[in-house]
Amino acid sequence: PSYADLFFNNCFKNGILPIKLSQENVDFLMGEAEKKNKLTIDLENQSILSQNKKCISFDVDPFRKKCLLEGLDDIALTLKKSESINDFEIKLEKDKPWITIKE
Repeated sequence: PSYADLFFNNCFKNGILPIKLSQENVDFLMGEAEKKNKLTIDLENQSILSQNKKCISFDVDPFRKKCLLEGLDDIALTLKKSESINDFEIKLEKDKPWITIKE
């Protein structure tokens, strides 16, 4: 099973971890859920642990993992660079004043 690219990417933008697994692992987890067994998802270690201690590993892009763990969205990532953005704007206004707009 898999996800459409748009849905997959939008999950990360909304703080949701879409996990791609083999059909065998999906079937196992569905069985656990039907039995109402507890599942633990450990993003840091990229694993799912079942109540009976079966561990299923999954892959996630390191950058997306960092964003999910730190609660960063596109705006927060941009704000982390605000000093560099301001420096660029000052340099741009100095070097190419015809490009900047005065309010």
